[in-house]
Amino acid sequence: MTAFSEVHRAIDLLPTGSRGQQALLHVDDIEVVYEDAILAVSGISLEVPSNGVIALLGANGAGKSTTLKAISGLLQADRARVTRGGVRFRGQSTAGVPANRLVRDGIVHVLEGRHVFSHLTVEENLHSGAYVRRISGKDLQAGLERIYEWFPRLRQKRKVKAGYTSGGEQQMLAIGRALMTAPKLVLLDEPSMGLAPLIVQEIFEIVDHLNRSEGVSFLIAEQNIPVALQHAHYGYVLESGRLALHGSAHELRNNSALQEAYLGKKQ
Repeated sequence: MTAFSEVHRAIDLLPTGSRGQQALLHVDDIEVVYEDAILAVSGISLEVPSNGVIALLGANGAGKSTTLKAISGLLQADRARVTRGGVRFRGQSTAGVPANRLVRDGIVHVLEGRHVFSHLTVEENLHSGAYVRRISGKDLQAGLERIYEWFPRLRQKRKVKAGYTSGGEQQMLAIGRALMTAPKLVLLDEPSMGLAPLIVQEIFEIVDHLNRSEGVSFLIAEQNIPVALQHAHYGYVLESGRLALHGSAHELRNNSALQEAYLGKKQ
């Protein structure tokens, strides 16, 4: 059985009617090189089905962020490029498509580090996420209300400058701003980094809700393997820029090699 068919088998655990029949994203054997000299990732293949939550796991430096940037079109900013393989989103190649066009097409990338506009208010940050859609004022307000329903903390802080909010609130804001683009696929890079466990759990519960109730798919790069596998349907483990392991979340949670290598547990 191929990795792609195994992903769909894991997605079969979703409630009837919420499963996607066609893969949303295919990453096929990509290789990424920085500054025409440094090989960052090689031979990475993965799939995100419609209505899927997929975990991209591994230690710091394993190639998770590079893989996400290859998908979102942000490699050029880091003087890197895909030198082999390709990425297809909704059946179409993304080669040569600018990052802003990919956002309009439905891929949005929440970068590692809680990037927000610190000098703007929470609500102004959310407004910025909608610019790419060129929507009416009525639709903009409706979008804001949906974000505030999902993230009640942001409603309370909507007039506060983002730089004065907590780390957890900034992560929620970064995700909320991404959701204002009305994405089909959200790429989350290390959403738990530096946050208290209760805040991490709250963020992942929101991911669960958006996936189940709104049909948003997620590809989540995480070092926090237990949390990621608690909420993902399927996972890929990267090691030194290569795919080391993949399987359903249940299989990976019970994989003794993964437990020992990444969680320090011996079975």
